[in-house]
Amino acid sequence: MSRKYEDRIQELLNKMTLQEKVGQLRQCGPSLVGAFEVSFEELLDMMFDGRITQEEFARLMGTAKQDFREDDLRDGRIGSYNGIGDAATANRLQKIAVTETRLGIPLLFGYDVIHGFRTVTPIPLAESCAWEPELWERTGRMAAEEATAAGVHMTFAPMVDVSKDARWGRISEGAGEDTLLAGLYGAAKVRGFQGDDLSAADSMAACVKHFAAYGAAEAGRDYNRVDMSMQRLWEEYLPPYKACIEAGARAIMPAFNDINGVPCSVNEWLLKEVLREKWGFDGMTVSDANAIAECVNHGVARDRAEAAALALEAGMDMDMTSEVYIENLEKLVTEGQVKEESLDRAVADILRIKFELGLFDHPYRTDEERQSRAMLKPKYRSLAREAAVKSMVLLKNDAASGEMLLPLDKSKKIAVFGELASSKSEMTGAWAIGAEGNDCVSLTEALEAEGILFTYTEGICNGKVDRGAIEENAANADVLLIAMGEHKEESGEAASRADISIPEVQMKLLEALAAFSKPVVVLLFNGRPLTLSRVHEKATAVLEAWHPGVEAGNALVDILYGKENPSGKLTATFPFASGQCPMYYAHMNTGRPGGKSKFTSKYLDTPLEPVYPFGYGLSYTSYEYRDLKIEKKEKAFLVSVYVKNVGSRAGEEIVQCYVQDKAAKRVRPVKLLKAFDKVRLEAGEEKQVCFTVPFEELGYYDWNMKYVVEDGEFVFYVGKNSSDCLNASVILERSERR
Repeated sequence: MSRKYEDRIQELLNKMTLQEKVGQLRQCGPSLVGAFEVSFEELLDMMFDGRITQEEFARLMGTAKQDFREDDLRDGRIGSYNGIGDAATANRLQKIAVTETRLGIPLLFGYDVIHGFRTVTPIPLAESCAWEPELWERTGRMAAEEATAAGVHMTFAPMVDVSKDARWGRISEGAGEDTLLAGLYGAAKVRGFQGDDLSAADSMAACVKHFAAYGAAEAGRDYNRVDMSMQRLWEEYLPPYKACIEAGARAIMPAFNDINGVPCSVNEWLLKEVLREKWGFDGMTVSDANAIAECVNHGVARDRAEAAALALEAGMDMDMTSEVYIENLEKLVTEGQVKEESLDRAVADILRIKFELGLFDHPYRTDEERQSRAMLKPKYRSLAREAAVKSMVLLKNDAASGEMLLPLDKSKKIAVFGELASSKSEMTGAWAIGAEGNDCVSLTEALEAEGILFTYTEGICNGKVDRGAIEENAANADVLLIAMGEHKEESGEAASRADISIPEVQMKLLEALAAFSKPVVVLLFNGRPLTLSRVHEKATAVLEAWHPGVEAGNALVDILYGKENPSGKLTATFPFASGQCPMYYAHMNTGRPGGKSKFTSKYLDTPLEPVYPFGYGLSYTSYEYRDLKIEKKEKAFLVSVYVKNVGSRAGEEIVQCYVQDKAAKRVRPVKLLKAFDKVRLEAGEEKQVCFTVPFEELGYYDWNMKYVVEDGEFVFYVGKNSSDCLNASVILERSERR
């Protein structure tokens, strides 16, 4: 931390009135007025509840105007805005802050840049399937370059909530179910967003969310409670946030949920003891939207004033949109219910990030010309296409006439079905608020551009299978392609689902196509794992495309026709049925592990194993593993294996290393991912792949919350996915780990 900033911060604090201090803690978004007699939130509810159509919503929005509360801004009562993504508006408001307020303190503009700004890349869950931190960093850098050109200073990303429950809609925003992967993903995004110099014009601060354990919401229902042991919290859910802080993240967003009865927004143990004292974080905290006020609903605050007091004293610096700080803090401080030093600490945290971003010296970091030049550059689209290709996961590829169905031969006659095949806007997925639907390339557009002859019909009309259209299009085709899955609003925030199966009308369409006894390729567009047992049974080939972003169609054609060899592997388990959720690979064994015997831990009506396990993904080539060896070094195990490409074309294999503590004083997971490597192998090539696993990483928290590494047997598993591995055991002794 630079002392010059601390001195300048103190100088400002000495000059600020109580109102100006509280103003710095206020983040607001533009409100909408003039179009309707209900609030914007009520209007959204009306659309989602079906009381008005999307067209009616768009018409009302089109007649609205935005109120930026300029009078409050001039009075020093606003320190930050969110949701403003254009340079002209940002600079106009910044000019008011810098030239018309008493102290000229610049504004901080935040925005949800979750997976790209205008050049939308695959949703985070998809991109995590590339298992490639260098790619994650590059796409984060691209997002920062575009977003900062539009006036954004801080993104509310990355989301590093470990999520083991596919019912939770926001699983789409993170890296899936594994702790190690979530931390590596988050740290890479932090580096990409913030760059080498936070004050550079093309760098933005990363605000890591949602602190903490939001992905463990009970029953996968958004905003729900989180109740778990401290051991599990420290071992499985907290490490990704810490990894982001160690990567230099300058902001943290506490979560909506409570942890063991205390909402994160007012959780002093979480925001002070863990975040500040144990981890040494000196950045700023900002609430999630309206989260402080919602502590009244939680039942820990009597009213909005008490919620404001609890949050500030707990360590919450900035209030996003709930307005409880601006309404109550001056009075609370004046009456002695909140300490002014607590207010000063929060203001200092916010001023610090503004100094680090260089806003005091260069408040106008962009302009309209830069914004117009920065969007959708050819090199950005190229990167988005690369990310989409690497994110897609080949789930099934059965042989036809002795050969795999995919990749397709361009001479084959293709019939395409499903509305998602021609949709452009659906390709962006959830939380792509800077995107425009027309930016995206659909599958049908890409096929046409590639000169591939095909027919197309949605195949569903008025909610029913259109058998006439199916017959007409399928009759003369060699291969049938069907696009299935979710619309983008069916995953993401406030999109939890009790049933994560494919819509029944889509399944009926697939069954109708399968009846033609021709090869059927299923292309999946979705924001979460789905239950695919019926799809797997009916389809000849299945390609998980997720919501792949602006280059969706081009990336699909690259894979379907063999220009690219799929290499993605799942970072979340695909269960057999919704009722198995949460289902994840790193589960604990019971005293009666699931098996054929009746009296074991299982469901009577589902298989024990998932349809597709964590780490699973096929290729157009094949790999063989041999010679797994474990060697003891001074403070680590050296794990090595030989991997050979035994197919006929080059490819990339993601080699995965797991470990099991065979017998410990606390029940341990059946496997835990400890390392991985993405290896490129030419046809016939063999390489030795090595991993170093420190002894220190083999420990856990005991009953007294002491981190221990025990003596005993450890089993290492190395292979293609969490289920298909070679294994070898090794004994660790006390004398070796000192």
